[in-house]
Amino acid sequence: MDSTFPYFSALHNRTAMNTVPFTERGSRILLFEENARFSIKLAERWVAWEQEYGHYRRRGAFTRDLELLDGAGHPLTVQLEREPHVIHAHTRSGTFHWVFVDEETLYLHLPATACGVRFHLMAAGGHMDRRGGEFKGDPTHRDTHRNFAYTTNARLLENQIHAQEGKLQHVLLRVDANGENGILFNLTPRLRFHRAMQPFQEIVNASAQRWREWFDAVPPVADEHRATYAYAWYCLRAGLLSPRFFLTRETMTPSKTHYVGAWQWDAFFHALAYRHMDKKLALDHLRLWTDHQRADGMLPDAIHDEGAVFQFALPQTGVMQEVTKPPLIAWAALKIFKHFPDADFLQELYEPLTRWNAWWFEKNDDDHDGIVQYNHPYMGADDSPLWDEGMPIESPDINTYLVMQLDSLARIAELVGETNDAAMWRAHAEELTQKIIDHFWDEEAGLFWATKDHQRIPCVTLFNLYPLLTGRLPKRIEERVIAHLTSPQEFWTPYPLPTVSVSDPKFDADQMWRGPTWVNVNYLFIEGLQKCGYPELARELLERTLAVVELHADIYEYYNPLTGTHPPKAAGMFGWTSAVYVDLAIRAARNETI
Repeated sequence: MDSTFPYFSALHNRTAMNTVPFTERGSRILLFEENARFSIKLAERWVAWEQEYGHYRRRGAFTRDLELLDGAGHPLTVQLEREPHVIHAHTRSGTFHWVFVDEETLYLHLPATACGVRFHLMAAGGHMDRRGGEFKGDPTHRDTHRNFAYTTNARLLENQIHAQEGKLQHVLLRVDANGENGILFNLTPRLRFHRAMQPFQEIVNASAQRWREWFDAVPPVADEHRATYAYAWYCLRAGLLSPRFFLTRETMTPSKTHYVGAWQWDAFFHALAYRHMDKKLALDHLRLWTDHQRADGMLPDAIHDEGAVFQFALPQTGVMQEVTKPPLIAWAALKIFKHFPDADFLQELYEPLTRWNAWWFEKNDDDHDGIVQYNHPYMGADDSPLWDEGMPIESPDINTYLVMQLDSLARIAELVGETNDAAMWRAHAEELTQKIIDHFWDEEAGLFWATKDHQRIPCVTLFNLYPLLTGRLPKRIEERVIAHLTSPQEFWTPYPLPTVSVSDPKFDADQMWRGPTWVNVNYLFIEGLQKCGYPELARELLERTLAVVELHADIYEYYNPLTGTHPPKAAGMFGWTSAVYVDLAIRAARNETI
């Protein structure tokens, strides 16, 4: 975005704080507000907390029911004004301002009057001091419990801590503020607190500067896309988590409010956006996975603070089964190389990528027919109707991803000087494409059927069209697939592309992978259409993909393909939707191919 575009103005009051929290790059702190009460939730998963505090998506706020008070201790109503770097809370007693000092510390600037705050806190116990108070977690559970301190430089009028039921603490702080005072809220897993007070103007200027530097680094786009583009880049900064524990590198979480951690194919789509402005950040979204690569070549499904996920229970049986995500890392590496043509990082990745490729063919082909199977439903499309009859499933989409990986490996091999390997990978890609046709293609239906026990699964999904993405299909097959793709009765809906054909009995416009439109899948089909020589269709799909995201103030996980609305369970502030939107808007501005 060029420096003349008023990106702060574009983001002014764009979203409400009851659904989209105020947060900062790297931070686990999520500040919400509803009905004049603020709360701080933690963007942390920690299964060790589940028995005590519940599942992380339903876990209560760490700090809750925080009210701003007037001089007599009465709660104030607030009118919020939101900017990327600061929240202004206007009240009859003056304006309070929330701003991040760092990723573990929030500052609340106070108006020049007697005022205060009260709130509840999840903590075992605490003590007051002359500037506020401290709460230390259980010393036997330092890895899971958090430490909290509140600090003020205003003249104290009242400071109270009262233990309530369980581990709930009640805090009341009233002060006489002079316009230069504030309250620090420091929430940390560490043993040290941040309690040093700085002038408000220094804090807010530093916060604004961090955001300006971020926006100044991103490329310009067409005027009609700028408002959503600004918010997409906002999400891509606000959603970053700093390195901690098993998260060895800074990484974008899919959604700080819904999916905390890193998921493999999400990371590769995130890298599509970061490559436009930060080489290291883009590459770290690939390197995170090779940091955790297993000796047999497998890459984990997800990485959380508390560990890397290589296995997950099957929903049908509860039996533990290896789980991962579609192999797109080589594809993503070439996308980054296109912007930063430095073969050194390809040299770094080449050997891990070859071991990852070998794992797929060695560990996921029980009948040894050269067609790779899915062994777990959570390997990309969690609740697809293709999995309704149980696992394993031989599906066109995973084998298409592998053709894409083989072609990417061939190109990488050329770039790192392994010319014999390049010929080998291309030959394997050609061989696998032919096996896909022989195994899945139905001439009468014009579809590639997924199979269980070598019997077709009679459900028409977008995955039945995936081999188009290889760019290797015979023209007669390609044209049949395009006919399904562009049929309004199947996939060419008002807001394409639905993940299940709208004419299939199992189509559900609002249920995750059973019908909604996912923009990352659209991205792959835009690329596939370009590769196959359908630039007009590719451009139309690109424009309609941008359009569905632009319908809303927030950016969502998936969309209803008939109405463009966001289904109730779709996560907001969503990472790969933001990343794909950014990349497509830039492509549109430059009239470039993907």
